[in-house]
Amino acid sequence: MASLKLKKRRRPGISPGTLDGFSHTDRTKEAPIHLIQYSAQEFFESDIDDVAHMTCPAVTHDGVYWYNIDGVNHPEQLSKIGYMYQLHPLLVEDIASADQRAKMDDYENHVFLSLKTISFEPKHHVLTSEQISIVFGKGYVLTFQELNKSGDVFDPNRERLKQNKGRMRRMGSDYLVYSFLDTVVDNYFLVMEKMGERLEIIEQEMLVSPTAQHLKDLYKIRRELIYMRKAIWPLREVISKLQRDECSLISAEVSVYLRDVYDHTIQVIETLESFRDILSGIVDVYLSSLSIRMNNVMKVLTVISTIFMPLSFIVGLYGMNFKYMPELESPYGYPLVVTTCVALAGSMLYYFKRRGWLN
Repeated sequence: MASLKLKKRRRPGISPGTLDGFSHTDRTKEAPIHLIQYSAQEFFESDIDDVAHMTCPAVTHDGVYWYNIDGVNHPEQLSKIGYMYQLHPLLVEDIASADQRAKMDDYENHVFLSLKTISFEPKHHVLTSEQISIVFGKGYVLTFQELNKSGDVFDPNRERLKQNKGRMRRMGSDYLVYSFLDTVVDNYFLVMEKMGERLEIIEQEMLVSPTAQHLKDLYKIRRELIYMRKAIWPLREVISKLQRDECSLISAEVSVYLRDVYDHTIQVIETLESFRDILSGIVDVYLSSLSIRMNNVMKVLTVISTIFMPLSFIVGLYGMNFKYMPELESPYGYPLVVTTCVALAGSMLYYFKRRGWLN
């Protein structure tokens, strides 16, 4: 039976105030940068091989520039981006950290968001997580993804921009950030659905035949729920701050959409809490099932021991080495003793059955 386990990728540590926590091999090749520039009338997409080719936010332009950087283990590249976009050094450190807690920092000209994406791999029945950092200002959005891989959680957003679906192409950078948050939270729902299905399967199997492997699977799911709770609870605060604080980069129209994402986040948290209760209930069912099985086994063993007690007394009595004992010289002595033992055992079984001790 396949089991769920959390697969988490870690990066080397970062020294305070610096970006020197990486090996020299990480410095040799910069992370790929993908650009999507769009407006209500046009859409442009390309790959960028040099930070110098990125558009400075001070340049006046129409539409929104979205730069996606895959990989955060390139300190020189991050430093160049930070210098171009006037990012605070602490913000750059947060981007490079793979174990960052979900947070939001308002730097007046730009806003920094940090969150985790969690996805489910059905092939290996594992959960994978990835650190996402978002920096956005007027007319631009920078997304930093922890891993350099083909395909990510933002693929649906790219597709909607290409197909010009909805209002994304007509809105500003704040709406694009909202769409990112909405996609991440919706992905949480998919993960919770898979975990719910797994819990139902384990519960059904345990009602039939509970095993130690079921208990291991339950504790693995419990650890995953705890990890998801740590990732999602801070995100609720982040979305609440974006929605309620007076941030000049968030328009009133987008604030309404953020309220909807906040409600969805609360639903995910409530689902997490309900799964934790269900998990505790399943563990109780498992322990109760083991107790019932043990009681049944002990009941059978007790009945067998009780039946053999008088039989052992009889054969023990006639096993004593005395010359003058009844039936020792009788030709019917042995059949009489065996018949007595069988009749006694049958009578005791009948009595136990009538009392309901064998049910």
